[in-house]
Amino acid sequence: MQKSKLIRIPKATRYQNAAIDYYMGLTKSSYLHYGYWEEPPAPEEELTLTKLRLAQEAYAVKLFSFIPEGTKTLLDVGCGIGGNTKYLCDRGFAIEGLAPDALQEQRFIENTQGKVPFHLTRFEDFRQDKLYDLILFSESSQYIAVDDLAQGAARLLGKDGYLLIADMMRFDPKYQEGIFSNCHVREELKIALEKVGFTLIKTEDISQSIVPTLDLCVSNFRTFGITTGKYIADVIKIAVPPLYALLNWAFKRWLDKPIIEGLAARKIFENHLCYEIQLWQLSVNS
Repeated sequence: MQKSKLIRIPKATRYQNAAIDYYMGLTKSSYLHYGYWEEPPAPEEELTLTKLRLAQEAYAVKLFSFIPEGTKTLLDVGCGIGGNTKYLCDRGFAIEGLAPDALQEQRFIENTQGKVPFHLTRFEDFRQDKLYDLILFSESSQYIAVDDLAQGAARLLGKDGYLLIADMMRFDPKYQEGIFSNCHVREELKIALEKVGFTLIKTEDISQSIVPTLDLCVSNFRTFGITTGKYIADVIKIAVPPLYALLNWAFKRWLDKPIIEGLAARKIFENHLCYEIQLWQLSVNS
């Protein structure tokens, strides 16, 4: 098991990590992903955490459907707390998890009952003599530079090995600042993968099947997060007015813009991004 290195995390990634922590607290689920709403709900339909958990299970099934027959060994990069890993392990795959977060390692071991090897490291630093049949990036490709992702995957895959990516991607390269700006530009990812010998085998845009989760998270944040924050602010304003003035200034200075962006998550996503599942295969001659 390799030790992780201290790395500088970009601001956009730190915002994403904060959203993940909120998401984990909200769902109480072993999955960190957005889920897959097989039938997008009607506008008037209530979105609930129970329905989200069903969508998360459906997402694991969707990923499973992309895995080619004959695949045996998998590396789940950015495995989070082990939801997808456990699902695939239960279906007979020899799978390993990888992530640089020690807190996720603890939850991963609990969720997989210690049955699945876990590598505590960044993907860029991962060195392994063995080769895998398939490498999975489920909502984790955005944390790794495209060249590092492509070259690392090619290094770790066996003959005719597969790369399965499921993630948000920017179709608008001009979108370069904001809560989703760390997501890869789709065309740049394609160029990097083809450069090292990958061929796109299958792809599917599932954008409309993940946006209900954005709506649910925003709705819950409006109902509970903002309402609770306003109540606390009102109490401080009454009890300690000077502290309220300081906190109000700090909020407008640093927090106002990220919160406004978060509340507009669906609009930002639809204007600049998509969510795709892509299956790539490494050429024999690469």
